[in-house]
Amino acid sequence: MQKHRWTTVSNCRTTKCFYMDMAQEVDVIVVGSCMTDLVSQAPRLPKAGETIHGHKFFIGFGGKGANQCVQAARLGSKTAMVCKVGKDFFGNNYIQNFIDNGVCTAFVEQTAEAMTGCASIIVNDAGENAIVIVAGANMLLGENELQRAHSALVKAKVLVCQLEVSPQTSLQALRMARQSQEFYISSTVKTIFNPAPAVPDLHADFYKESDIFCCNESEAELLTGAHVASVEDAGKAGRELLKRGCASVIITMGSHGCVVLQTSDPNPKHIPTTKVTPVDTTGAGDSFIGALAFYIAHYPSMQLEEMARRANLVAAVSVQTFGTQTSYPTKKDLPAELF
Repeated sequence: MQKHRWTTVSNCRTTKCFYMDMAQEVDVIVVGSCMTDLVSQAPRLPKAGETIHGHKFFIGFGGKGANQCVQAARLGSKTAMVCKVGKDFFGNNYIQNFIDNGVCTAFVEQTAEAMTGCASIIVNDAGENAIVIVAGANMLLGENELQRAHSALVKAKVLVCQLEVSPQTSLQALRMARQSQEFYISSTVKTIFNPAPAVPDLHADFYKESDIFCCNESEAELLTGAHVASVEDAGKAGRELLKRGCASVIITMGSHGCVVLQTSDPNPKHIPTTKVTPVDTTGAGDSFIGALAFYIAHYPSMQLEEMARRANLVAAVSVQTFGTQTSYPTKKDLPAELF
């Protein structure tokens, strides 16, 4: 089979990556959101109605989908992003950010109908955060964009979806990947679904179409109605999610690591992580998922528990630096034993 190479082409004011052949396989394809992060650092989070003084402000690149895609790319995956940004300053900058991180932008589209999504973030001195997002152009991502990315999507090794775009768009992408598993003998695409931001009335098919259903404690609590405050609680919530049709469930728990459950072994496995002093936890969960996608794509025979252990360690590095994507480590930043 002829091998194809990545290349770039000048497109107006941006440089776009495209496939020499639309059947070119990528390691990880992400259908999801792009957000411009407007970050304020302050001694503490303000109370309702309160104004406090911060000590630093910066603008960064975020959005759950883009974060996960960039982390996978920084670890060495060939990645592609399916997303929508505005025809504005933030949108142009975001496309360049993808290019700078080696992410294929063939399926990144711009629209004049909405502004690029935006996230207002406050980070306190303990590294905790509060975030408000305005989805903007992200909510215009739909069936047409998925169809244009179809060839790449069904031939990727891993598909990642979340809920910062229309839930129907994410569900359709997951269904496309599942259908490729059924109808294309050579297809090995695996799906990771991150139900964030979580909604209590999540469509039942999200559970059934996910090879790995990955959420944090608060998302697991909202989805199952069960209080999740400990590893044991996470195990109980994970069992409930397995009952709904997930093949595997991972519940991330920040400094406590994560809990892994699989239909082949429904007994919860607690995967601890290394203890670090957090500086900024923003985007740590996305770092975990991006790293998980990398390991699934490059080490398909590795046990899920081991993948989760390594993804924990990658995310632990990310919380030791301010910013979201700027905090994500590259392969050269990490110990050789993680690869």
